[in-house]
Amino acid sequence: EYSCEYGSLKFYALCGVGGVLSCGLTHTAVVPLDLVKCRMQVDPQKYKSIFNGFSVTIKEDGVRGLAKGWAPTFIGYSMQGLCKFGFYEVFKILYGNMLGEENAYLWRTSLYLAASASAEFFADIALAPMEAAKVRIQTQPGYANTLRQAVPKMFGEEGVWAFYKGVAPLWMRQIPYTMMKFACFERTVEALYKYVVPKPRSECTKGEQLVVTFVAGYIAGVFCAIVSHPADSVVSVLNKEKGSSASQVLQRLGFRGVWKGLFARIIMIGTLTALQWFIYDSVKVYFRLPRPPPPEMPESLKKKLGLTE
Repeated sequence: EYSCEYGSLKFYALCGVGGVLSCGLTHTAVVPLDLVKCRMQVDPQKYKSIFNGFSVTIKEDGVRGLAKGWAPTFIGYSMQGLCKFGFYEVFKILYGNMLGEENAYLWRTSLYLAASASAEFFADIALAPMEAAKVRIQTQPGYANTLRQAVPKMFGEEGVWAFYKGVAPLWMRQIPYTMMKFACFERTVEALYKYVVPKPRSECTKGEQLVVTFVAGYIAGVFCAIVSHPADSVVSVLNKEKGSSASQVLQRLGFRGVWKGLFARIIMIGTLTALQWFIYDSVKVYFRLPRPPPPEMPESLKKKLGLTE
């Protein structure tokens, strides 16, 4: 039935492929919305709302202007997806084996949080250079129109540091986001099968299982957007300005400033996260990868707690 063994090298590699497709395609698809969101964060006087941001951008740059930064987005988020989903599976199995079957069940939320945080640490190192180039292209008029123009210019001005100065704020934004994205998704799937879906997962068709994946992904995405938005605002301003530190930007923006563009981000991240999980799970179905059902209490633990005869 399965094309490979759960936890094998082939399994991790194909999960990585699923990550490339799920993150690369979805982030590239929402480039216009991301462009407007970044501009609202760095220049709120000019770009007052989502609709105003779209109309100002089209007026100045034409419809093609909305696709600015698509290349670094596609490359950067494909690399990030490879590491995020691939390493998540690696760390989930690794930490689960270290805890043992009973503790892995009892501490499963902590397990999801630890595995996703570990995976995202590496994923952000892969993403940082392209994210820096993307923000320059999107928010600094006249700086560069394409990735080929931006990279040599950035390197000439600041050397390698230009590509990695945003990695710490990226960790601030992405690690809480990813911890929420994976832990919330895993627990929501578990809850949906337990309380909402009228039959066990084993009796659901692949299509029905993918619908559950999409719904759980959207719910997780809304929480992700809220948790990571302040840091996202800081990253956008930081990559636009030379010589500012994250704490200086945070002080200047203030409490209200860091929440600018949140509604746009909830729509974007909710849809994005739902689609990412849907694509990722679809890739697993297509390649016939093992997809373990939501965790159940091990028999040994049931006996210990006196839940079995």
